[in-house]
Amino acid sequence: MFWTRLFSGIVLLAIAVSVMYFGGIPLLLVSWGCAMIAYRELTKALGASGEGHTFNALEIIGLCGITAYYAAVYFSEDKVMLLMCIVAFFLAQMFCYVVTFPKFQAMQVAGAVFSFLYAPVLLSFVYLTRACPQGQQLVWLILISSWGCDTCAYVVGVLIGKKKIFPKLSPKKSLEGCFGGVIGAALIGGIYGYLVVEQELPGQHAALVIAFICAVGAVMSMVGDLAASAIKRDHQIKDYGNLIPGHGGIMDRFDSMTVTAPMVYFLALLMLL
Repeated sequence: MFWTRLFSGIVLLAIAVSVMYFGGIPLLLVSWGCAMIAYRELTKALGASGEGHTFNALEIIGLCGITAYYAAVYFSEDKVMLLMCIVAFFLAQMFCYVVTFPKFQAMQVAGAVFSFLYAPVLLSFVYLTRACPQGQQLVWLILISSWGCDTCAYVVGVLIGKKKIFPKLSPKKSLEGCFGGVIGAALIGGIYGYLVVEQELPGQHAALVIAFICAVGAVMSMVGDLAASAIKRDHQIKDYGNLIPGHGGIMDRFDSMTVTAPMVYFLALLMLL
C-alpha cells in the first residue's frame, strides 16, 4: 500500500506541476475533468446521485452546469458570467425539483447544489489564479499551501506530535503537526517569494506577503481536509472513490486544494496585484 500510494502521489504531483506550468487549455481540461468526477463523488456521498452507475436528473443538470461554468471561465473575461452560471444552475435544480416532485427530496437538491459549489466552483480558482496577472508565479502558492502544508504537518506530527486536536474527526492530527504545517508552508512560500516572485514584483515585499498568503492558505487547507473528512464520517464512508490507487477519489486527494485555491486567488488580488 505504501509504494502504491507513493507512486500515485508522484504521478499526481507530476500531472499537477505540468498543467500548472503550461496553464491554458491543458489546465482547464484537467480542472474540468477533476470537477466532474469530484461532483459525482460528492453527490454519491450525500445521497443525491442515481443508483449504481446511473445518473439522475439532478446530476445531469450538475454535469451540464459544470461544463457551462468552465466554458465561461475560459471564454469570458467578465466574472459576472461566472455568477450567472452559478445562479442559472441553482434555478435549473429548483425547476427540476418542482416539475418532478415528489421524486427528489429537498436534501437531495441541497446536496446537488452544495456539491457544485464545493468542488467544481472552488477548484476553478486553480485555473483563475493561473490566468491572472503574474499567475505563472502565483499558482504555485496553491500547491505550497495545500500539499506543502500536508507534508510539513505530517513530518512534524510524526516527530513531535502529542496533543490530539480533533480526536473524533481526525485521530492522527496533532496540534504540533498543525502548527508545523502552517509554519512550514509559510517558510517555503517566503523562500519561493524571495527567490522567484521578488524579481517580478519589485518593491512590494513579495516574500513577506507570500509567506502570509501561504500561512493563511495552509490553515484553510486543513479546514478543507477536515471538512471533507467530516462529510465522510457523517455518511459512514471510508473514501469518496477509488480512482487514485492508495489515495481514494478526487475529493480524497484534492480536498484541501478546493479551499486553498480561492483563498490564494483573493489574497493575491488584494495584496499583490
